[in-house]
Amino acid sequence: MRRFVLTAIVAASLASCAKPDVDVPFDPLEAAFIHKPGKGKINGHAFFRAENGRVIFAAGEYVYLIPATAYADSRFAAFFEERKYLKAMRLFLTMESDPEYQKHMRNTKAESDGRFSFDHVAPGTYYVWTQATWYADNSILPSGGIIYEKVTVRGDEKEAVKVIVSGK
Repeated sequence: MRRFVLTAIVAASLASCAKPDVDVPFDPLEAAFIHKPGKGKINGHAFFRAENGRVIFAAGEYVYLIPATAYADSRFAAFFEERKYLKAMRLFLTMESDPEYQKHMRNTKAESDGRFSFDHVAPGTYYVWTQATWYADNSILPSGGIIYEKVTVRGDEKEAVKVIVSGK
């Protein structure tokens, strides 16, 4: 019976989460700045605050640096709408994208406390996203989700650009 209830919950959640459309084509030239050498650095801290106030770090999770292009803007708007987080239940969605889009991003892994950094970043505006998920006590469904923040590197900063990725 429990398995049936779980299946029904997941099916209902997926049905209410239709895959968003992105009608802007990906332009590799618009995103090419991510492959240019830069002097910028981004230092960040990624975490999610649970309903009970507990902080869940994005420990060991990949953190992605994505150029803010028209295609990326359209994808983020479609998936996240007005929020800066995507609930864990929506992680079951396939997030298909243009294969070239995948070639125009960088990633690193967050430390155990959710801290991360990107070195040699070219000037530009970027999306920084990761995930922080967990299972609450006695829960069969994950909590948390994907979180992101938008950051701009000018290239003339004397110190690293700092970013907090918390979904708020």
